[in-house]
Amino acid sequence: MSNTKHLISIIGPTAIGKTSLAIALSKKYGAPILSSDSRQFYREMYIGTAVPSKEELAAAPHFFIQHKSIQDPYSVGDFEREAMGFLKNHYLTNDIAIMVGGSGLYTDAVCKGLDKFPEVPDQIRTDLNEALINNGLETLTNKLKDLDPKAFEQIAVDNPVRVIRALEVCLASGKPYSSYLNQHKDKRPFKVHYLNITAPRETIYERINQRVDLMIKNGLEEEVRGLLDRKKLNALNTVGYKELFRCIEGEISLETAIEEIKKNSRRFAKRQLTWNRKNTEAIVVNYKKAIEDSMTYLNKAIPTSKDLNS
Repeated sequence: MSNTKHLISIIGPTAIGKTSLAIALSKKYGAPILSSDSRQFYREMYIGTAVPSKEELAAAPHFFIQHKSIQDPYSVGDFEREAMGFLKNHYLTNDIAIMVGGSGLYTDAVCKGLDKFPEVPDQIRTDLNEALINNGLETLTNKLKDLDPKAFEQIAVDNPVRVIRALEVCLASGKPYSSYLNQHKDKRPFKVHYLNITAPRETIYERINQRVDLMIKNGLEEEVRGLLDRKKLNALNTVGYKELFRCIEGEISLETAIEEIKKNSRRFAKRQLTWNRKNTEAIVVNYKKAIEDSMTYLNKAIPTSKDLNS
């Protein structure tokens, strides 16, 4: 064992091949894979969140996948604490871990640390969630635009969790949410190696379309029907589920719902690409050669005893 600990963070848009690369690296280093995909935390959501297959889960040790219920409140702060606790214990006997996921905020929470925000009274959170249910997301986004125009421009305003979190801080502190961002953070006790898998945008969009078609073929509509009575939970207000809820309730046809899922998934991928482009520390690898190019870089960045002796 060395004194330096390493976290390999695999990032990239949805459907780009992050899981395949993670498994290949897990086998090389004998390292666990931590998921930082906030949609894959929930055990009731399987098909629509593209959880790794049973074969993929068996091929390498995975953690933070389907370990929570959609009924359980689970924040990015909760994830950071649990993931950091896992890594602290892991690094007692191992030097390398792997993290993979498409949720940039959750990835950064572990790799860089979270911004420190004031405590929020439970009543504020309750009131905002009730406002979301009764008045819709647009009412909340308009409120955020008034209270913190900078945050309104920066965060994903179609994500109710992000909007509510920003409003919570504004209302609890009387200060803009954005004023708390990028302050001093605790230094991480490991070196992060970012691998950003990329492809031409048209390729990404085609892979997304194919994945959505496969989800429908594999029974996504049935999965969503089984969750209809809980559709107002925050975890279910996400791409692939909210469109099919509308279909099941007769608002739109199945064909329209599928096209909406594809369109919203492409929009999500576009936001992922924008987020990842800001990461100047990342090594960019083409999706066709992701494993080969990642191995080449990591062999130099994290030489193992085997590499040193070869």
